[in-house]
Amino acid sequence: MKIGVVSDSHDHGVLLADAVMRARDWGAQAILHCGDIIGPNSLRPALALGLPLHVVHGNNLGDMLSMQRLAHESKGGLTYYGADATFSLGGRRLFMTHYPHLARGMACTGDFDAVFCGHSHVAGVEHVTGVRGNTPLVNPGTVAGLGAERTMVLGDLERLSFEIVFLGDAGGRR
Repeated sequence: MKIGVVSDSHDHGVLLADAVMRARDWGAQAILHCGDIIGPNSLRPALALGLPLHVVHGNNLGDMLSMQRLAHESKGGLTYYGADATFSLGGRRLFMTHYPHLARGMACTGDFDAVFCGHSHVAGVEHVTGVRGNTPLVNPGTVAGLGAERTMVLGDLERLSFEIVFLGDAGGRR
């Protein structure tokens, strides 16, 4: 299963939707958002593209009640987990949080096939050696380009491979 991973959209709904379109065109079947959405209205353009969105909130909380309402109204299009998420997708056990230090700790447990985080606005993919082998730790950076280049990650859960995509004007991969 192919996925798109984004974070730190900070109420930039158009930029988020652009990243979701790119992931969809690549063949992604779901989107993970690692937090700092701010308001639910910034999710509406991405939600309209038809890919399921899995979302945690981050440190810029915005309107959590409205986020829960939007998730309910989406009839499965949006799953809003709150502070962090443990879930299965594509036959893989995943953990998602906004915070890199928590993500690293969870990757060290070896309980997950992959762990995802945001917050730093710096994209990175690394393998964390822990109790039971290596776990991919994936940070897609900032889809809004705040303080860093606009980035996201395209991932293949079957292969557990993840690639950073730069979303500047050319929107190309490096």
